Amino acid sequence: MHDTNVITANPIAEPYSAKAFASAVTSLSLHHFRNYASLKLDAATVPIVLTGPNGAGKTNILEALSFLSPGRGLRGAKLSSIDRQGGSMAWAVSALLDTARGDVRVGTGRDPSVTGEQGKRLVKIDGETTGSHATLAEVMTVLWLTPQMDQLFLEGASARRKFFDRLVYGFHPGHATLVNAYERAMRERSRLLTERRGDPKWLSALERKMAESGIAIAAARLEMEDRLNQTLRMAESAFPRAEVSIAGDAEQILPEMSAVEAEEWLQNRLEKARSEDMYTGRTSIGPHRSDMRVKHNEKKQPAEQCSTGEQKALMLSLVLADARAKKAWNGQTPILLLDEMVAHLDAGRRAALFEEILALGAQAWMTGTDPLLFSSLKGQAQFVRVEDAQVISG
Repeated sequence: MHDTNVITANPIAEPYSAKAFASAVTSLSLHHFRNYASLKLDAATVPIVLTGPNGAGKTNILEALSFLSPGRGLRGAKLSSIDRQGGSMAWAVSALLDTARGDVRVGTGRDPSVTGEQGKRLVKIDGETTGSHATLAEVMTVLWLTPQMDQLFLEGASARRKFFDRLVYGFHPGHATLVNAYERAMRERSRLLTERRGDPKWLSALERKMAESGIAIAAARLEMEDRLNQTLRMAESAFPRAEVSIAGDAEQILPEMSAVEAEEWLQNRLEKARSEDMYTGRTSIGPHRSDMRVKHNEKKQPAEQCSTGEQKALMLSLVLADARAKKAWNGQTPILLLDEMVAHLDAGRRAALFEEILALGAQAWMTGTDPLLFSSLKGQAQFVRVEDAQVISG
């Protein structure tokens, strides 16, 4: 097996009138990433179809792409676990992006100088090291759906909240920085309370930071809720018409008062909750406890009461609505990563998904074991075969 694997884009027509405005990865390089020693993949600004047997490395390519956005990627993995097995080098991903502001070069990977299970992620944009991977949200938006998200509506609120915040990044790139700032202040406050050595003045300063960033987080979520619901109501789609709401203390009170009043309210509540939070070891109030709730409008049912198939369709409905809203807002569509989604759709919805992706001009990276499921995209997508960490065109 060769260590280096290079593939170039298929010479196919670009079918989008929105081509000049679409977000796309035009070149992707992986080094010591999962089962790839080295990979370079040149991509067209069209849907990308990755097919091949299970375990070949299709999802690993999507995971690499997910690191072009803030966070821990589509698997939520520890950074040290991503290094190629049997190797001694830290993993790295680099990409050339076609964005509304022109070509942008992004690089990211594990910092080899930092030890520990979690590690640290380095990010460079056009050769300049950034202070936080949250700045990636200022370059482009990446959204994904994976089989592991099938239980999103049935599990705890954390995954739903993170999913919704990722939608917010596309409209408020600074949202990722606010979430990180809020969580840092919350962790420090919890540590001081747990250790029973918190200086009241220092606790007040942390609670002020939490209140300021927390209310800004809630405001951005409420704006996204309204934007998404407007798009969903207007959509003509084969996917269910959903309705989204954000349930949380901060989101509930914000429409009733000014932002300054809401910040004072949250800071006062945090101060009053110190004794309880000291005892439980958790912060009992704030936007970190909010939840995304989704309703299937036609069935008038909460998503968690719908069938597994309808839940998948609702998730696709939300992602497609977000892409439409983003394109209507600034002409720039998110990159979509759809891992093994097509195999679970009937023929009608599969065709509808492809039609919506093409109409949006979105670069959707889709994986599957059966190339026949994607046959209607021939001539409109780039097809890549993945076998044992090797990729070939066609």
